[in-house]
Amino acid sequence: MYILAIAWLYVAILMAVAEATHSTGTLLGGIVTFVLYGLLPLALVLYVMGTPARRRAIKARESAELRAAQEAASGLAPDTGAETAGDVVAPVGKEA
Repeated sequence: MYILAIAWLYVAILMAVAEATHSTGTLLGGIVTFVLYGLLPLALVLYVMGTPARRRAIKARESAELRAAQEAASGLAPDTGAETAGDVVAPVGKEA
């Protein structure tokens, strides 16, 4: 995908140079040619082509956040009975 973008910019630069160096051309015309024929269309195409990747990244981030929230919720349950009690403490006033 990026090789096409590089090729497009190369052609746009050559068009801008041809516009700027022509006997009736101007530097401003070359800049406008580069922006209107090179940068703007290329930015639009790359944005549209990058949409599926952005969508996948958003879904992956949301699923990771959901997984983390579920793990945190399951780890904070007060007494799930999954683990045995810690140290046994003798009641007050009685010695073991």
